[in-house]
Amino acid sequence: MVEARRRGRKDRLKQPTGDEVVHPVWPGVLGGRLKPLLPDEVKLVEEAAFSLLATLGLSQAIPSMIEKVTEAGGSYTKEGRLLFPEKLVRWAIDGARRGFTLCGQTPDRDLKIEGARVHMSTGGAAPGVFDLDTHAYRDSTLQDLYDAARIVDRMDNIHHFSRSVVARDIEDNAVMDLNTAYACLAGTTKHVSISITEPQNVQAIADLCYAIAGSEQAFRDRPFMTVMVCHVVPPMRFAEEACEVLERAVLAGFPVQLISAGQAGATSPATVAGSLVQAVAETLAGLVFARLVAPDVNAIFAPKPLVADLRTGSMSGGGGEQAILMAGAAQVGRHWDLPTSSIAGITDAKCLDAQYGAEKSLAVSMAAHAGSNIVTQAAGMMSSLLGVSHAAYVSDNDLLGNILRTIRGIEATPENIAADVIKTVCEGPGHYLGEHHTFGRMKSDYFYPEIGDRRTPREWEEDGAKPIGDVAREKTREILRSHFPKHISDTLDNKLRASFDIRLTRAGSGRSE
Repeated sequence: MVEARRRGRKDRLKQPTGDEVVHPVWPGVLGGRLKPLLPDEVKLVEEAAFSLLATLGLSQAIPSMIEKVTEAGGSYTKEGRLLFPEKLVRWAIDGARRGFTLCGQTPDRDLKIEGARVHMSTGGAAPGVFDLDTHAYRDSTLQDLYDAARIVDRMDNIHHFSRSVVARDIEDNAVMDLNTAYACLAGTTKHVSISITEPQNVQAIADLCYAIAGSEQAFRDRPFMTVMVCHVVPPMRFAEEACEVLERAVLAGFPVQLISAGQAGATSPATVAGSLVQAVAETLAGLVFARLVAPDVNAIFAPKPLVADLRTGSMSGGGGEQAILMAGAAQVGRHWDLPTSSIAGITDAKCLDAQYGAEKSLAVSMAAHAGSNIVTQAAGMMSSLLGVSHAAYVSDNDLLGNILRTIRGIEATPENIAADVIKTVCEGPGHYLGEHHTFGRMKSDYFYPEIGDRRTPREWEEDGAKPIGDVAREKTREILRSHFPKHISDTLDNKLRASFDIRLTRAGSGRSE
């Protein structure tokens, strides 16, 4: 045990090689120090989840799932519930893939999903956007989704782009799903995650990805898109269409994120512990099915239980209960060393204000310190999943950089303690400002915000006394005016438009008509 701790500490202090070594934060900073569940509590959660799966199971399983699970040792009751014996669940956990890569469209954007390495992500599927100019909510559009992707493409501390808004200007689900995929993939080279509404829509999105990759095999070798699947309708029921989406996505070569999102007090128990156990059990059922479809699937364990304000029944994403729940879910993922995603940062605030910063910082910090591999909704999301602010991506980039820096920890090594430097300074100049050691650590040890203001009040006032939201909006407008990614060439884009019903205009994507 002591040797394992030493190895873990050594890995934690290891910085990336090459040019990145001078950066204060990076994708995949090692978390996992926060453990809100005591060891006996982790064991109790595990035992309860296994017992629920073995004795209660889930209803509404699709025929192919029933066939696969029963052939693997499960059973199907006369009441229509599919039971998962502990041996089968442990097979799914023990054999799950670990240490895989979520690929970008370019290798420099690859994310290593391994151990407790932490990555920050967007997310949300919000129906509304907080308009940059009017400062009022409006329906989200396909252009908004593309704009979000290209802003995130410029943000160093948002490592992954998960579809953040719904293209409400497209009514047909198949067309919307396809265009959601295109807008995300055209807007950033970072790894992208989307959901797919109906099983029959999976193949068209797969074909789009194959075309962008150059061939089906090229995409299977380096899949740059994950399909997120809410495979359950809590409590303890499968979502039949979503399970069919899951099966088809796995067979098409997509990594998958397996999500349970019950709401405490409504579709999961009101207690934090009960909500956690139910979400863990439901997510494990999805992992069993995904691995029975394809044993080598890249699957991400994503129990994402939500919290309600029990006075009104409305969702409450900004409270301490949500934060501790996500930290606990991440800890369970780390207990089994499963690739894990958590939902955090879904503040209830309606704009970039003090409530926004406080709630987002609390939830994201806890999930990240607990070692969640992908923290979704960490940027841009607000209004309890109902809205997104493009400017918030820019301000959150600073917030997330600071959180990532805290995850690095103090890194107490003989070199970092610098006792020899202390001795030299005390016997010499009496300050550290001119020391080579100080200059050498300015870039590697300290995170400097891009828009966060550290000037004196007088300097701030002389420059117009702009609130941080105004500064973020100015930066956002500059990005939207100038940054139009061209990793999908005009030639390829023309081919895609000839083969698929692409609704994002060429002008909207910065291309000449």
